[in-house]
Amino acid sequence: MEAAKKKNGGLKEVWRKFLVALKRRPQMIPLAVFVAAFLFYSLNMMHISDTTARIQGPGMGLAGFATMLFSMLSFMCFLNAFPYRKKTNVPMLVLMFVLLGIVIFADGYYISTVLAAVTRADNPIKVTSDTIYIMYAEWYLRIHIGILAVGIVLTALLPVYSKWLRKIKTSIDVGDNGDLEAIDISGEG
Repeated sequence: MEAAKKKNGGLKEVWRKFLVALKRRPQMIPLAVFVAAFLFYSLNMMHISDTTARIQGPGMGLAGFATMLFSMLSFMCFLNAFPYRKKTNVPMLVLMFVLLGIVIFADGYYISTVLAAVTRADNPIKVTSDTIYIMYAEWYLRIHIGILAVGIVLTALLPVYSKWLRKIKTSIDVGDNGDLEAIDISGEG
């Protein structure tokens, strides 16, 4: 019974510390979303590379390269846009939004090239069980765009929900025994 109370109290303390960290740096929420988007794209790169090699459409490799490069550069801009204990660096924030726009454009271009290759009138690429990775790549890029859109919205709404986070009570109640007046601090004693 004591172990369960201690474990529950430990989980509450971990949750409290997590909330305190979020209150101090709420920009970590959209950063986590951008990291998730980058990892999602990187871990599904095999399907995208296979699709590029199979279709060999104009600019497909460049679009994949641009997505990877500008995703990494947008991280740097994000980290520089929100320096610790300083005001937001607005030019870096604007540059980050521009880079993310390029990433979304590159993903959209790649998706349109895949769809054009699959649906063209002369010699379309047939999606079979051996080439199902083509549709996986298209689907993963749509999900990637969605995750990036969530990150962009979270970044844009950062001033709103950071105020809400600050209203969460994370202080610890320190109990006293009520004998505060009985303590003599004057030294006359």
